Amino acid sequence: MRTVQFWIAGLCFALVLQSALAEPVDFSLPTLDGKLVKLSDYRGKWVVVNYWATWCPPCVAEMPELDAFHREHKDQDAVVVGVNLERIGLERLSEFVEMQEVSYPIMHSASSFKTALGRVKVMPTTYIVSPQGELVAREEGMVDKEMLEGFLNRQQ
Repeated sequence: MRTVQFWIAGLCFALVLQSALAEPVDFSLPTLDGKLVKLSDYRGKWVVVNYWATWCPPCVAEMPELDAFHREHKDQDAVVVGVNLERIGLERLSEFVEMQEVSYPIMHSASSFKTALGRVKVMPTTYIVSPQGELVAREEGMVDKEMLEGFLNRQQ
């Protein structure tokens, strides 16, 4: 049954966005320590942008998978960036992230479901941005390390 779930999820995740953007996508948001980070800071690598919230059980459940993917790929070909979409104090959010032992950068955005990459209708939602800065895929719902690696392998 799990194989079927991965196949279905992988099939959905592999559906590359049809409309290529004329210009690379970019946005900037503050990290939890107040540093302003731009998506374009990661040009040359695949960027997995994961929109999430602390109150979302699937969001929290996928964090170890995203972290494992980030740790394995960050020095080579890909990074994960988490964007928290909720009204929450930065101290409380920082404590939550520390408890989850997340190593990838976490940014905080105002609680708006209209993002620079598109509308977030479901939590979690994950976008993939190519090394050239083009938005190439979106997945609504949970992702895991295997799905992300499968996607990257199909692109190379």
